[in-house]
This record gives sequence, C-alpha cells and structure tokens, in this order.
Amino acid sequence: MSKVGSSRIRRLLYMPAVSAKRYNPVVIALYSRIESTGKSKMVAIGAAMRKLLHMVFGVLKSGKSFNKRLHMLEIT
Repeated sequence: MSKVGSSRIRRLLYMPAVSAKRYNPVVIALYSRIESTGKSKMVAIGAAMRKLLHMVFGVLKSGKSFNKRLHMLEIT
C-alpha cells in the first residue's frame, strides 16, 4: 500500500473496508477478484478502501443515492 496519501484517511478507512469485504456485495466481488489473482489480503483491503472512497465521492458529487448496479458493472 502506498504511503503517499493521508495516513489519517487510511487509518479511518481500514475498518469500514474490513466490514465491507464481508457485507457489501460490490466490495465482496472486488475483494474476491483481487484475491483470486494471487494478491495478498492487504492489497485487497487497500483496493476495498479505495473503492469505498470512490463510492463516497461519487454519491457526494452527483447528489444521487447509491446505485449498486452501477458499481457492479465496473467489476464484471
């Protein structure tokens, strides 16, 4: 995981990413795809953190509610 970004944001996103890899279908699909390629669990968690951040910014920027189908299209 890169140390370039804010360590505070990384620290704040870690537990939501761990929870999302268990309960959020979008993150579950991403996590399993990354892990199936042989990447480490921390790489997959880092990708989940980034995905959560992108989802949050997308909802805030667009002003629309979260659409799971939109994000599932990106993964498949």
